Amino acid sequence: MKKLLLTGFEPFLEFPINPTTDIAITLNGEVIGKYEVIGEVLSVDFHKSGKQLLGLIEKHDPDAVVSLGLAGGRNCITPERVAINCNDGPVDNNGHKPNGEKIFEDGPDAYFSKLPIYEIVSRLEEAGYPAKISNTAGAYLCNNVMYHSLHYLNEKELDRPSGFIHIPASHALAVKKNMPSWSQQDLTEAVRLALGCIE
Repeated sequence: MKKLLLTGFEPFLEFPINPTTDIAITLNGEVIGKYEVIGEVLSVDFHKSGKQLLGLIEKHDPDAVVSLGLAGGRNCITPERVAINCNDGPVDNNGHKPNGEKIFEDGPDAYFSKLPIYEIVSRLEEAGYPAKISNTAGAYLCNNVMYHSLHYLNEKELDRPSGFIHIPASHALAVKKNMPSWSQQDLTEAVRLALGCIE
């Protein structure tokens, strides 16, 4: 059976809960479509997170890679269209604040997602879950790991589905931070449906 590496992130910045952590743990070992899911959780660290992801790709040799991130304030599931070769934004969990440096000095300016983002949005909307394509993954760790995976697969000439999906806050997080939220159950089911679109 094919393998799909699914990553979430640990809590970060002002967010004491990251619902992607629970999703990665919950879906670990599940069979969704043609794939057995391998769920892993990444740190929020510009010096480590991308290397962690590449280490997991080399360890598991997955047939597809999907990373999840929290987009606090968004009210729908947003598969990302593009990753840019840039680190920027607030401090990470170890206090490092990037200033627009490249992720890879010799890398292209951007990579487009290799996930079926239109199909994901359609499938989620059909199931009653708000979704839309996002044209910016920002320049924080979400963009960083998306770029890492796409660059690695490109360099290795591996044509495998890979990309990033942002999710809204969970209710548990919204209790602590005033923002739009979904139930953790709905977030998890929406990710299941999204992963089921991957051939």
